[in-house]
Amino acid sequence: MTDPMTRAQFVAFVRAAGQGVVATVDVRGNPEAALVGLAVTDEAEVIFDSLTETRKVRNIRAHPRIALVVGWDSGVSVQVEGAADVVSGAERDRYGEIYLSQFPGARALADEFSIVRVVPHWLRYYDARPGSALVVESECW
Repeated sequence: MTDPMTRAQFVAFVRAAGQGVVATVDVRGNPEAALVGLAVTDEAEVIFDSLTETRKVRNIRAHPRIALVVGWDSGVSVQVEGAADVVSGAERDRYGEIYLSQFPGARALADEFSIVRVVPHWLRYYDARPGSALVVESECW
């Protein structure tokens, strides 16, 4: 395996997991991590929603770099680093609808929620299943 996974494999993996841990830092460099529901576009942009007044949204506005961990139950996980932004206007509607298509009934487009888009730049595929023991890192597509 030269690449950890193709774009299509990443999209399928995130959709199957449906959740992950996002890690951000505040203006003083203090870390914050949270479990969130994750949706993903066909182009591998990761989307999550959050109440606008949360630390993670404030942190992303101050420092738009983010790390994610997706999957762990099966022994396979993917770590991602990338650029995050809180989308607004027509983009908020577009990404919010994508999120809602994967999480029907979510309140992502309610006024008190923000939609965050993450564009992955780096990926680590980690397979810890018995007999597998594979770790592969690469820049993203």
